Amino acid sequence: MVLAAFVVAASLFIDRVIGDPRSPFHPVALLGRFIGWWGVPSRYPAALQRGVGLLAGLGTALLFAAPFLAVQVYAPALVYLIAAPFLLKVCFAWRALEEHTRAVVVAAAASDLEQGRRAAGMMVSRDTASLDREHVLSAAYESMTENLVDSIVSPLVYFGIFGLAGAAFFRAANTMDAMLGYRDEREQLGWFPARLDDLLNYIPARICGAILLVYFAFHGRFWQSYTILRRDARRRAGINGGIPMAAIAGGVGIRLEKPGAYVIGDAERSLDEAGEEIIRAVRAATCIFAVLLIAALFLLGTASNI
Repeated sequence: MVLAAFVVAASLFIDRVIGDPRSPFHPVALLGRFIGWWGVPSRYPAALQRGVGLLAGLGTALLFAAPFLAVQVYAPALVYLIAAPFLLKVCFAWRALEEHTRAVVVAAAASDLEQGRRAAGMMVSRDTASLDREHVLSAAYESMTENLVDSIVSPLVYFGIFGLAGAAFFRAANTMDAMLGYRDEREQLGWFPARLDDLLNYIPARICGAILLVYFAFHGRFWQSYTILRRDARRRAGINGGIPMAAIAGGVGIRLEKPGAYVIGDAERSLDEAGEEIIRAVRAATCIFAVLLIAALFLLGTASNI
Protein backbone atom coordinates (compact mmCIF):
# COMPACT_ATOMS: atom_id res chain seq x y z
CA MET A 1 0.00 0.00 0.00
CA VAL A 2 2.86 2.40 0.74
CA LEU A 3 4.31 1.64 -2.70
CA ALA A 4 0.87 2.30 -4.19
CA ALA A 5 0.80 5.74 -2.55
CA PHE A 6 4.15 6.54 -4.18
CA VAL A 7 2.87 5.29 -7.56
CA VAL A 8 -0.15 7.62 -7.46
CA ALA A 9 1.99 10.65 -6.63
CA ALA A 10 4.61 9.78 -9.24
CA SER A 11 2.03 9.12 -11.97
CA LEU A 12 0.38 12.49 -11.40
CA PHE A 13 3.79 14.16 -11.62
CA ILE A 14 4.54 12.32 -14.87
CA ASP A 15 1.18 13.40 -16.27
CA ARG A 16 1.84 17.07 -15.54
CA VAL A 17 5.37 16.93 -17.00
CA ILE A 18 4.86 14.68 -20.02
CA GLY A 19 1.13 14.47 -20.68
CA ASP A 20 -0.03 11.98 -23.29
CA PRO A 21 2.46 11.42 -26.13
CA ARG A 22 0.68 11.26 -29.47
CA SER A 23 1.73 7.89 -30.81
CA PRO A 24 -0.07 5.11 -32.67
CA PHE A 25 1.67 2.75 -30.26
CA HIS A 26 0.23 4.33 -27.12
CA PRO A 27 -1.54 1.48 -25.25
CA VAL A 28 -4.91 3.25 -25.37
CA ALA A 29 -4.49 3.91 -29.10
CA LEU A 30 -3.80 0.21 -29.62
CA LEU A 31 -6.84 -0.58 -27.47
CA GLY A 32 -8.97 1.72 -29.61
CA ARG A 33 -7.87 0.03 -32.82
CA PHE A 34 -8.69 -3.38 -31.36
CA ILE A 35 -12.17 -2.20 -30.31
CA GLY A 36 -12.62 -0.67 -33.76
CA TRP A 37 -11.77 -4.04 -35.32
CA TRP A 38 -14.40 -6.09 -33.49
CA GLY A 39 -16.87 -3.29 -32.78
CA VAL A 40 -18.49 -3.18 -36.24
CA PRO A 41 -22.23 -3.97 -35.90
CA SER A 42 -22.65 -5.02 -39.53
CA ARG A 43 -20.39 -8.00 -38.94
CA TYR A 44 -22.91 -9.69 -36.68
CA PRO A 45 -26.58 -10.68 -36.94
CA ALA A 46 -28.75 -8.33 -34.90
CA ALA A 47 -29.86 -11.14 -32.57
CA LEU A 48 -26.26 -11.87 -31.59
CA GLN A 49 -24.97 -8.36 -31.09
CA ARG A 50 -25.65 -8.08 -27.35
CA GLY A 51 -23.95 -11.41 -26.75
CA VAL A 52 -20.97 -10.40 -28.88
CA GLY A 53 -20.74 -7.11 -26.99
CA LEU A 54 -20.75 -8.95 -23.67
CA LEU A 55 -18.12 -11.54 -24.60
CA ALA A 56 -15.90 -9.23 -26.62
CA GLY A 57 -16.26 -6.45 -24.07
CA LEU A 58 -15.19 -8.61 -21.13
CA GLY A 59 -12.46 -10.22 -23.21
CA THR A 60 -11.09 -6.86 -24.29
CA ALA A 61 -11.03 -5.45 -20.75
CA LEU A 62 -9.34 -8.58 -19.37
CA LEU A 63 -6.83 -8.71 -22.22
CA PHE A 64 -5.90 -5.05 -21.77
CA ALA A 65 -5.54 -5.50 -17.99
CA ALA A 66 -3.41 -8.66 -18.27
CA PRO A 67 0.05 -7.04 -18.73
CA PHE A 68 -0.74 -4.54 -15.98
CA LEU A 69 -1.63 -7.43 -13.69
CA ALA A 70 1.61 -9.21 -14.59
CA VAL A 71 3.67 -6.20 -13.50
CA GLN A 72 1.54 -5.81 -10.38
CA VAL A 73 1.95 -9.44 -9.30
CA TYR A 74 5.31 -10.59 -10.62
CA ALA A 75 7.57 -7.54 -10.98
CA PRO A 76 10.28 -7.11 -8.31
CA ALA A 77 9.74 -4.10 -6.06
CA LEU A 78 12.33 -1.94 -7.83
CA VAL A 79 10.95 -2.75 -11.29
CA TYR A 80 7.42 -2.08 -10.03
CA LEU A 81 8.44 1.30 -8.60
CA ILE A 82 9.91 2.33 -11.96
CA ALA A 83 7.25 0.90 -14.27
CA ALA A 84 4.03 1.31 -12.28
CA PRO A 85 3.82 5.15 -12.37
CA PHE A 86 4.08 5.08 -16.18
CA LEU A 87 1.55 2.25 -16.48
CA LEU A 88 -0.92 4.04 -14.19
CA LYS A 89 -0.42 7.23 -16.21
CA VAL A 90 -1.61 5.30 -19.29
CA CYS A 91 -4.98 4.86 -17.56
CA PHE A 92 -5.83 8.51 -16.86
CA ALA A 93 -5.55 11.85 -18.65
CA TRP A 94 -5.44 15.06 -16.61
CA ARG A 95 -3.09 17.33 -18.55
CA ALA A 96 -4.48 16.19 -21.91
CA LEU A 97 -8.00 17.07 -20.76
CA GLU A 98 -6.86 20.61 -20.00
CA GLU A 99 -4.93 20.87 -23.27
CA HIS A 100 -7.93 19.83 -25.37
CA THR A 101 -10.13 22.32 -23.53
CA ARG A 102 -7.64 25.17 -23.89
CA ALA A 103 -7.31 24.46 -27.62
CA VAL A 104 -11.02 25.21 -28.00
CA VAL A 105 -10.84 28.29 -25.76
CA VAL A 106 -7.80 29.73 -27.54
CA ALA A 107 -9.38 29.25 -30.96
CA ALA A 108 -12.61 30.87 -29.81
CA ALA A 109 -10.72 33.79 -28.23
CA ALA A 110 -8.86 34.34 -31.51
CA SER A 111 -12.21 34.55 -33.33
CA ASP A 112 -11.29 31.38 -35.23
CA LEU A 113 -14.68 29.80 -34.68
CA GLU A 114 -14.15 27.12 -37.35
CA GLN A 115 -11.00 25.90 -35.64
CA GLY A 116 -12.81 26.03 -32.31
CA ARG A 117 -15.58 23.87 -33.75
CA ARG A 118 -13.05 21.35 -35.02
CA ALA A 119 -11.26 21.26 -31.67
CA ALA A 120 -14.56 20.84 -29.82
CA GLY A 121 -15.51 18.06 -32.23
CA MET A 122 -12.49 16.11 -30.98
CA MET A 123 -13.89 16.21 -27.44
CA VAL A 124 -17.60 15.50 -27.95
CA SER A 125 -19.71 13.22 -30.13
CA ARG A 126 -22.21 15.88 -31.25
CA ASP A 127 -22.05 17.68 -34.60
CA THR A 128 -20.17 20.91 -33.88
CA ALA A 129 -20.19 22.29 -37.43
CA SER A 130 -23.01 24.77 -36.84
CA LEU A 131 -22.48 25.67 -33.17
CA ASP A 132 -22.15 29.31 -32.19
CA ARG A 133 -19.26 30.50 -30.02
CA GLU A 134 -20.96 30.02 -26.65
CA HIS A 135 -22.05 26.49 -27.53
CA VAL A 136 -18.56 25.64 -28.78
CA LEU A 137 -17.17 26.72 -25.40
CA SER A 138 -19.96 24.84 -23.63
CA ALA A 139 -19.08 21.63 -25.50
CA ALA A 140 -15.47 21.90 -24.34
CA TYR A 141 -16.33 22.63 -20.71
CA GLU A 142 -19.03 19.95 -20.66
CA SER A 143 -16.46 17.40 -21.79
CA MET A 144 -13.91 18.61 -19.27
CA THR A 145 -16.26 18.54 -16.29
CA GLU A 146 -17.78 15.18 -17.21
CA ASN A 147 -14.36 13.64 -17.77
CA LEU A 148 -13.18 14.69 -14.34
CA VAL A 149 -14.75 11.37 -13.33
CA ASP A 150 -14.09 9.20 -16.40
CA SER A 151 -10.56 10.33 -17.13
CA ILE A 152 -9.17 11.06 -13.66
CA VAL A 153 -11.07 10.03 -10.55
CA SER A 154 -12.38 6.62 -11.63
CA PRO A 155 -9.07 5.12 -12.81
CA LEU A 156 -7.40 6.31 -9.60
CA VAL A 157 -10.22 4.82 -7.52
CA TYR A 158 -9.77 1.43 -9.17
CA PHE A 159 -6.02 1.61 -8.83
CA GLY A 160 -6.49 2.26 -5.10
CA ILE A 161 -8.75 -0.78 -4.76
CA PHE A 162 -7.38 -3.28 -7.29
CA GLY A 163 -3.99 -1.92 -8.32
CA LEU A 164 -2.76 -1.47 -11.88
CA ALA A 165 -5.08 -4.17 -13.21
CA GLY A 166 -8.11 -2.37 -11.79
CA ALA A 167 -7.13 0.95 -13.42
CA ALA A 168 -6.48 -0.78 -16.75
CA PHE A 169 -9.77 -2.70 -16.64
CA PHE A 170 -11.62 0.55 -16.05
CA ARG A 171 -9.77 2.33 -18.87
CA ALA A 172 -10.72 -0.45 -21.29
CA ALA A 173 -14.39 -0.36 -20.23
CA ASN A 174 -14.54 3.43 -20.52
CA THR A 175 -12.88 3.40 -23.94
CA MET A 176 -15.36 0.81 -25.20
CA ASP A 177 -18.24 2.94 -23.95
CA ALA A 178 -16.79 6.02 -25.66
CA MET A 179 -16.58 4.14 -28.97
CA LEU A 180 -19.70 1.96 -28.86
CA GLY A 181 -22.11 3.32 -26.26
CA TYR A 182 -24.47 5.24 -28.54
CA ARG A 183 -28.14 4.95 -29.45
CA ASP A 184 -27.53 4.29 -33.13
CA GLU A 185 -26.55 1.18 -35.08
CA ARG A 186 -24.00 0.45 -32.31
CA GLU A 187 -26.61 0.33 -29.54
CA GLN A 188 -26.94 -3.44 -29.20
CA LEU A 189 -23.23 -4.14 -29.57
CA GLY A 190 -22.38 -1.36 -27.14
CA TRP A 191 -25.09 -2.13 -24.58
CA PHE A 192 -22.84 -4.11 -22.26
CA PRO A 193 -19.85 -1.72 -22.42
CA ALA A 194 -22.20 1.17 -21.67
CA ARG A 195 -23.77 -0.59 -18.67
CA LEU A 196 -20.35 -1.67 -17.40
CA ASP A 197 -19.09 1.91 -17.65
CA ASP A 198 -22.15 3.17 -15.76
CA LEU A 199 -21.56 0.62 -13.00
CA LEU A 200 -17.84 1.34 -12.67
CA ASN A 201 -18.35 5.12 -12.59
CA TYR A 202 -21.25 5.06 -10.11
CA ILE A 203 -19.29 5.43 -6.86
CA PRO A 204 -16.42 7.57 -8.25
CA ALA A 205 -18.93 10.07 -9.68
CA ARG A 206 -20.52 10.52 -6.26
CA ILE A 207 -17.15 10.81 -4.55
CA CYS A 208 -16.30 13.50 -7.08
CA GLY A 209 -19.58 15.32 -6.43
CA ALA A 210 -18.90 15.35 -2.68
CA ILE A 211 -15.38 16.70 -3.19
CA LEU A 212 -16.67 19.47 -5.45
CA LEU A 213 -19.27 20.47 -2.86
CA VAL A 214 -16.53 20.75 -0.23
CA TYR A 215 -14.37 22.76 -2.62
CA PHE A 216 -17.17 25.22 -3.41
CA ALA A 217 -18.10 25.44 0.28
CA PHE A 218 -14.66 26.95 0.90
CA HIS A 219 -15.40 29.46 -1.86
CA GLY A 220 -18.79 30.45 -0.48
CA ARG A 221 -20.72 28.66 -3.23
CA PHE A 222 -21.87 25.47 -1.52
CA TRP A 223 -25.61 26.11 -1.78
CA GLN A 224 -25.43 27.22 -5.39
CA SER A 225 -23.46 24.09 -6.30
CA TYR A 226 -25.71 21.82 -4.25
CA THR A 227 -28.90 23.34 -5.67
CA ILE A 228 -27.86 22.85 -9.30
CA LEU A 229 -26.51 19.38 -8.50
CA ARG A 230 -29.88 18.33 -7.09
CA ARG A 231 -31.86 20.03 -9.85
CA ASP A 232 -29.87 19.32 -13.00
CA ALA A 233 -27.62 16.28 -12.54
CA ARG A 234 -30.17 13.96 -14.17
CA ARG A 235 -30.91 16.23 -17.12
CA ARG A 236 -27.97 14.76 -18.97
CA ALA A 237 -28.45 11.19 -20.20
CA GLY A 238 -26.80 8.65 -17.95
CA ILE A 239 -26.54 8.30 -14.20
CA ASN A 240 -23.03 9.66 -13.62
CA GLY A 241 -21.80 12.33 -16.03
CA GLY A 242 -24.28 14.97 -14.92
CA ILE A 243 -22.96 14.97 -11.35
CA PRO A 244 -19.62 16.76 -11.85
CA MET A 245 -21.12 18.89 -14.62
CA ALA A 246 -23.95 20.15 -12.41
CA ALA A 247 -21.79 20.62 -9.31
CA ILE A 248 -19.30 22.75 -11.22
CA ALA A 249 -21.96 24.64 -13.18
CA GLY A 250 -23.68 25.65 -9.94
CA GLY A 251 -20.45 26.36 -8.09
CA VAL A 252 -19.02 28.55 -10.83
CA GLY A 253 -22.32 30.08 -11.92
CA ILE A 254 -22.52 29.03 -15.58
CA ARG A 255 -24.89 27.32 -17.96
CA LEU A 256 -23.79 24.26 -19.92
CA GLU A 257 -26.04 23.43 -22.86
CA LYS A 258 -26.19 20.74 -25.49
CA PRO A 259 -28.76 22.13 -27.95
CA GLY A 260 -31.89 20.04 -28.07
CA ALA A 261 -30.70 17.72 -25.31
CA TYR A 262 -30.17 19.44 -21.95
CA VAL A 263 -29.38 22.63 -20.08
CA ILE A 264 -27.40 22.43 -16.83
CA GLY A 265 -26.97 25.42 -14.53
CA ASP A 266 -27.97 29.07 -14.62
CA ALA A 267 -26.01 31.66 -16.59
CA GLU A 268 -24.94 34.03 -13.84
CA ARG A 269 -22.01 34.88 -16.11
CA SER A 270 -20.57 33.84 -19.45
CA LEU A 271 -18.28 30.93 -20.11
CA ASP A 272 -15.60 33.42 -21.16
CA GLU A 273 -15.69 34.98 -17.71
CA ALA A 274 -15.80 31.70 -15.80
CA GLY A 275 -13.46 29.58 -17.91
CA GLU A 276 -10.41 29.73 -15.65
CA GLU A 277 -12.55 28.97 -12.60
CA ILE A 278 -13.89 25.83 -14.29
CA ILE A 279 -10.34 24.65 -14.93
CA ARG A 280 -9.34 25.50 -11.33
CA ALA A 281 -12.29 23.52 -9.97
CA VAL A 282 -11.26 20.45 -11.99
CA ARG A 283 -7.65 20.84 -10.82
CA ALA A 284 -8.71 21.29 -7.23
CA ALA A 285 -10.98 18.24 -7.24
CA THR A 286 -8.18 16.17 -8.79
CA CYS A 287 -5.65 17.33 -6.20
CA ILE A 288 -8.02 16.88 -3.26
CA PHE A 289 -8.93 13.37 -4.32
CA ALA A 290 -5.29 12.48 -5.02
CA VAL A 291 -4.20 13.68 -1.58
CA LEU A 292 -6.99 11.70 0.09
CA LEU A 293 -6.11 8.58 -1.91
CA ILE A 294 -2.38 8.86 -1.25
CA ALA A 295 -3.01 9.41 2.48
CA ALA A 296 -5.39 6.44 2.64
CA LEU A 297 -2.97 4.13 0.84
CA PHE A 298 -0.07 5.26 3.02
CA LEU A 299 -2.00 4.83 6.27
CA LEU A 300 -3.34 1.42 5.24
CA GLY A 301 0.15 0.38 4.27
CA THR A 302 1.76 1.47 7.51
CA ALA A 303 -1.10 0.00 9.59
CA SER A 304 -0.71 -3.39 7.88
CA ASN A 305 2.97 -3.44 8.87
CA ILE A 306 2.35 -2.77 12.55
